[in-house]
Amino acid sequence: MASDLDKQIEQLKRCEPLSELQVKELCLKAREILIEEGNVQYVDSPVTICGDIHGQFFDLVELFKVGGWCPETNYLFMGDFVDRGFYSIETFLLLLAFKVRYPDRITLIRGNHESRQITQVYGFYDECQRKYGSANVWRYCCEVFDYLALAAIVDGRVFCVHGGLSPNIRAIDRKQEVPHDGPMCDLLWSDPDDIQGWGLSPRGAGFLFGGDVVKGFNHANDIDLIARAHQLAMEGFKLMFDRMIVTVWSAPNYCYRCGNVASILELDENLRQEYKVFNAAQQDARSIPVKRPPPEYFL
Repeated sequence: MASDLDKQIEQLKRCEPLSELQVKELCLKAREILIEEGNVQYVDSPVTICGDIHGQFFDLVELFKVGGWCPETNYLFMGDFVDRGFYSIETFLLLLAFKVRYPDRITLIRGNHESRQITQVYGFYDECQRKYGSANVWRYCCEVFDYLALAAIVDGRVFCVHGGLSPNIRAIDRKQEVPHDGPMCDLLWSDPDDIQGWGLSPRGAGFLFGGDVVKGFNHANDIDLIARAHQLAMEGFKLMFDRMIVTVWSAPNYCYRCGNVASILELDENLRQEYKVFNAAQQDARSIPVKRPPPEYFL
């Protein structure tokens, strides 16, 4: 298994897709590993924390050049692996292959785009149809999405989640499609904002939450920092509320046109923070497909 998997990893590193049968087998193996993880997965430092990737495969390769490849570097990816970019399949499958090959060296948590409903609108479903001629690969991946952890905590001190907090965190059965409301939805959709308390989110899902909410959550749970993704940060990362929460964004030149830089957050064994900023990969003949999919989505 390991030798076959190593070959698949090398193939995916070249941005060469796997066969439909190989995808099915990889997804089944991944589910066996992910089902053993809790809703909140415990992670040891040192670890490198990454934000949204959104199918920008060649920029993911740039990220690994900056942060080191797995398994030499211990990684935590905070979701939104797919949609909007041109290589969602290769991006997600490479990360999933690393998870199966080195389960203790990479943690994948769920983003709001790891959802059947969202991927049918923002590109992943269409990419699977275009590259495989059917929706089977999309279905296999969506089944894996349902098993992904909803959050992670590093050394008990750094809380990592895709979106943000919820006013009503309770026991969650995560093995389902992302609901339209409730705590599971909030963790994947909410955003920090310069308000007091809780507010309605312009996204139509989740909430806005203020610095007082973050301070209360961190104090109650003995947390030093909340790390999250979900929002474009033009400088690659954005610290808020006296450095109690940070947005980490790892998709440079988002949608191939936003002009932003990206970052990763390296936490050492003492949880000291170092933000490494990087630019988009040089566009060459391979980085954007010859036949572009129609621009059916918005920023």
